[in-house]
Amino acid sequence: MNKELAVKNRSKLVPYIKDNSIVVVFAGKAPHRSADQAYPYTPIRSFYYLTGLDREEFILAILKYNDKVKEHLFITKPDPDIEKWIGIRLRADEARELSGIENVSYVEDFFGFFNQALSNHYFENIYIDMENYPNNPGLNFAQEIQKNHPYLTIYNVKQIIDDLRTIKEKEEVDNIRKAIEITNKGIQAIMKHCRPGLYEKQLEAYFDFEVKYNMADCTSFKTIMASGKNATILHYEENNHVLEDGKLVLFDLGVEYKHYCSDITRTIPINGKFTPRQREVYEAVLRVNEAMINFIKPGVTYGEFLDTAKDMLAEECIKLGLITDKKDVGKYYYHGIGHFLGLDVHDVGRREFRERVFEPGMVLTVEPGLYIAEEEIGVRIEDDVLVTETGCENLSKDIIKSVDEIEEFMRQSRA
Repeated sequence: MNKELAVKNRSKLVPYIKDNSIVVVFAGKAPHRSADQAYPYTPIRSFYYLTGLDREEFILAILKYNDKVKEHLFITKPDPDIEKWIGIRLRADEARELSGIENVSYVEDFFGFFNQALSNHYFENIYIDMENYPNNPGLNFAQEIQKNHPYLTIYNVKQIIDDLRTIKEKEEVDNIRKAIEITNKGIQAIMKHCRPGLYEKQLEAYFDFEVKYNMADCTSFKTIMASGKNATILHYEENNHVLEDGKLVLFDLGVEYKHYCSDITRTIPINGKFTPRQREVYEAVLRVNEAMINFIKPGVTYGEFLDTAKDMLAEECIKLGLITDKKDVGKYYYHGIGHFLGLDVHDVGRREFRERVFEPGMVLTVEPGLYIAEEEIGVRIEDDVLVTETGCENLSKDIIKSVDEIEEFMRQSRA
């Protein structure tokens, strides 16, 4: 994230903060894994959204009083001995340049600064990210505030930031585009190397190589590489079965680029050729995928998005001879049609509110699926879509998905 976007994000937050308030957002720290190992660090998204920095243990404080705003960043103090082990840490001038925050001090000074601020000014409110993340210091900090400063009203600033994050700026969309571009390269590698006899995780390895080779941060979630009947399990993650001739393999995967995520699903024939029944099911799902992409536009509600897709999939199930009554569609379709996408794969956007209206700048997935366990056929097709002023743009349109395109690509790969 560049400095200009971080500055803009903070400026968007300030109007939602009451006067005579302090905002405190922590960067977080990687949870302990085992022995002397920690899990890979990823910043608490509220902190990253407001600063563009992905360094552990940093703290952002914003003071708003008498309609004036002062920003302060607290960074870890460089330690030459530790840097011999883990590399050079961010210096104050670098943090200042990257974030656009002029006042930079060390983490050790934060509580002194905080108490001094309370002494010098009359603050009534404090805004803290209190999401229940592993190792989120905001939770303990909120408890300390409640105990030691009971006159302060505590607000969860994450709720405000989440609403801001729902509408993406151009740079955010560009990062998602780049994540999708890298994902496409990984998918092409999967399709080139897919063949009977491989294990699912061996096929997954081709995707992992492309992720690193093309300079993505990491995969955006644990890859689902589900062949045969495994594809009827929504979050199958073992990836330890052999790919069988004549079966399909469903892969649900994505990458992070500058912490922005892609989330794509495709389903392909392991031997490169769909059977007539597989093609029939696949094209039923594809019709719903394409129809729901065309359905998205400003003013549509999330509830309408869900209900329309479910109704269409029910009609397809009747045509496929799976059910005779639409109410039975839940036997073969048991998830929602999509979710918001951004700094998280299942991104913020209060998707639990059916009345949420789509607005330009939102990014969401479109992922219909049908899962026929008795036929060992599971098909899901997922694209990432940007809501525009007049409709939507399929950001993943370059990732092939028609039966003919898939079969031709795989045929040429084997030539």
